[in-house]
Amino acid sequence: MNKISLIIRREYLTRIRKKSFIIMSVLGPLIFAAYILIPMYFATLEDKEEKLMVVIDDSGLFTERGPNGPVFIIQGTETLKFQVVEGVPVNTFRETFEESGYYGLLFIPSNILASESSLIYSTNQTSLVISEYLERSMESEIEDLKLASHEIEDIDKILAEVETSINVRNIKWTRDGKTQESNTGVIMGIGYLGGMLIFFFIFFFGSQVMRGVIEEKVSRIIEVIVSSVKPYQLMMGKIVGVGLVGLTQFLIWMLLSAVLVTGLKAVVFPELNQTPTEQVVSSDLFDKGAGVQDMSQPSPEILAGEDMDMAKEIFASLKSISVGMILASFLFYFIFGYLLYASMFAVIGSMVDNETDTQQLIFPVIFPLILGIYVMINAINNPDNALSFWFSIIPFTSPVVMMVRIPFGVPWWQLALSGSLLISTFLGMTWVAAKVYRTGILMYGKKVSYKEVWKWLRYSS
Repeated sequence: MNKISLIIRREYLTRIRKKSFIIMSVLGPLIFAAYILIPMYFATLEDKEEKLMVVIDDSGLFTERGPNGPVFIIQGTETLKFQVVEGVPVNTFRETFEESGYYGLLFIPSNILASESSLIYSTNQTSLVISEYLERSMESEIEDLKLASHEIEDIDKILAEVETSINVRNIKWTRDGKTQESNTGVIMGIGYLGGMLIFFFIFFFGSQVMRGVIEEKVSRIIEVIVSSVKPYQLMMGKIVGVGLVGLTQFLIWMLLSAVLVTGLKAVVFPELNQTPTEQVVSSDLFDKGAGVQDMSQPSPEILAGEDMDMAKEIFASLKSISVGMILASFLFYFIFGYLLYASMFAVIGSMVDNETDTQQLIFPVIFPLILGIYVMINAINNPDNALSFWFSIIPFTSPVVMMVRIPFGVPWWQLALSGSLLISTFLGMTWVAAKVYRTGILMYGKKVSYKEVWKWLRYSS
């Protein structure tokens, strides 16, 4: 046992002293946040280039007479303008369209009500945003025309009165009879994040175990080490040491993430730190200010208020989630999921002489993890169906799939069954890995197959 602890200490100290560990420990939460926020930011960037689209309306439904000629009744935007032409065939623009400076040509056929289709001609691919804008606008105009044909008096007023927006809030009943507000989207996000982190940590740190075994085997230092310790002790020391490095990095990430979230709440959402009385007063002042505005054109203040309500709902739903339960479950499934897969990664490392040869051997090991990711996506929407249940029980996929189900609430017996099977499988796989490891670790110059490994299991004492 003392020899295993020495190997654990060596593996742990060697890795946490590396610059890469320090850099990733500090930048990890920032990189992860950037990975999520930067695509969202780029998606919100607007195209500032002004585009002019020529319109040929053979139906006559979307044009009206203006003082300076025909006018397209669909309003343009800051970057999209329309110019109506009459009596000109579409083919007239074909050859000279690129030199004309137009972004595109919108052709509305005379049978638009029957065909429900219009065409956009352009020398380049039309933007999806512009296509969707035209579709929604034309659909709205045609719907108004169809409603007007019924000659219902005050149709606009009636439509305005019946327009309704319903916000469905989720309230959970606790076992002690209390109520807690929850948000399905937040719970789904936490489950998805937990499952992906489990997958990432198991694969990343398990691969480190495999690379470490290969490096020591290639350098022949393994021959010196096994003269002092048993192969099983070496394998367990390496697995546990790298696992502790992963736990250390995770705890650092959790601490830095908590600081970032606290700072975000204080700087971006200061209202969330107000007392209930202060929030009521602020809401009352906001309502008085918004009451004198035209509600048909929401102001930035109103939109900000809606965003604030959403933020409050998200943070309120976080209070309904048992953070301690999620963290404890994450640590359990990370530790034993990692130990299970790290033992298999160590076996692969002992079977080869270089990392290139691992490609054909590693797929059967990582396939259950990849399968768990696919099932995890299904479990987000259906956490209690049979597929999610069984894959959260099977030890090779339970670390990923169960982490998705836990935020939704899982019966204790399912957690107990999943955890006990995971521990039992880890112990059995460790016994198998130790038998293969002590034979393969000293074998050089031979490509080993799984068929050969099966022979080692049969004749190893």
